[in-house]
Amino acid sequence: MVLPLASASATQSALVALFVVLLAAKIGEEICRRIDQPPIIGEILAGVLIGPSVLGLVEPDEVLEVFSELGVVFLLFMVGLETKLEDMRSVGRAALNVGLMGVVIPLLGGFGLGVALGYSTEVSLFVGAALMATSAGITSAVLMSLGVGSGRPARTILGAAVVDDVLALVLLSVIVGISETGGVSITSVAILLLGAVIFIGVVAVAGSTFLARFPQALTRPAFSSTGMIPAVLLCLGLAALAGEIGLAAIIGAFLAGMIVAETKSHTDVENQIKPLYAFFPPFFFAFIGLEVDLAALGTTDALLLLAGMTILAVVTKLVGAWIGGHGMVARERLIVAVGMVPRGEVGIIVAGIGASAGVVDDELFAVIVGMAVLTTLITPPVLRRLTAPAREEPEPQPAPAGTSGA
Repeated sequence: MVLPLASASATQSALVALFVVLLAAKIGEEICRRIDQPPIIGEILAGVLIGPSVLGLVEPDEVLEVFSELGVVFLLFMVGLETKLEDMRSVGRAALNVGLMGVVIPLLGGFGLGVALGYSTEVSLFVGAALMATSAGITSAVLMSLGVGSGRPARTILGAAVVDDVLALVLLSVIVGISETGGVSITSVAILLLGAVIFIGVVAVAGSTFLARFPQALTRPAFSSTGMIPAVLLCLGLAALAGEIGLAAIIGAFLAGMIVAETKSHTDVENQIKPLYAFFPPFFFAFIGLEVDLAALGTTDALLLLAGMTILAVVTKLVGAWIGGHGMVARERLIVAVGMVPRGEVGIIVAGIGASAGVVDDELFAVIVGMAVLTTLITPPVLRRLTAPAREEPEPQPAPAGTSGA
């Protein structure tokens, strides 16, 4: 079949954009590896370099956005594959405390900043929502690259990030409702919150129980010779279902990974998923860089607001997570606090919702996106330093022959 000329042209443009973005992201990743920095920094900066703000080689569009969304979906699916349900239960209370404190304090700080700057109630609430969001994808990728993605701090961060995402989405629905209709239904907010809790609980428990009892549903499906296809279907299905009920798709993808992790064949599935994990996430990180608009930050007022909001974003998350992590040892508590700092794609999504709803202007949108990128860039080097002792601990050596353990 011959494509129409317009369609062929659009396809060609999309292919060129995908090629340039992936190539730039991989070059940036390799440069950062060679200078011993987290690869995602190189991927984000590559996006900034080839994006509209610098070279103008690539413009953010729907195709790249889809690849970006698939990137974070498969990233969180991979994280879920390395996370057992029992592991999440073991940090449940700590994750809930960190998540709640990591929401309340940034929300109050952002709302206070908005009021001090003379913004309306809706805009001030929106600034608070942007500060309370946490990017599970960013921190998870860093901790996985450092080899500590299955430790207690990583599990606590993931659980807390899920709490943050749910509450941030509920608050966003309130803000959008106020801006569009002048009010909001308490019933609709309660239904959204209840639906989120039920979805997470039922999917995590029922899904894990089902696959534990019927592993052949994943290992020997009638339509596939491997477990990869049913695992990907589960990932995409739960991600789509989460989106349909008003949650972030990444929550569904993460739960899908946790469900598969309960099966005996999860190692085989993880190995089969690795090519998808290597291919899609670079689009996600590069797309964050593409969305940075340096021109909108060209005024002194905008830069001062960016600096102030970034400092507030870091401090409020550190304080909230530190308070919420009471009971953990000091180093783990600090790792959790720093791991909650990056806003990443979640902060950018919040900014996009606010812009499309007419809540924020172009300057505030650029400031929030800039804050999300800066908090994303500063976190990986700090996490690398904080996790160094755990990575450098020597392996236990067997006692020499003829010695006694007494």
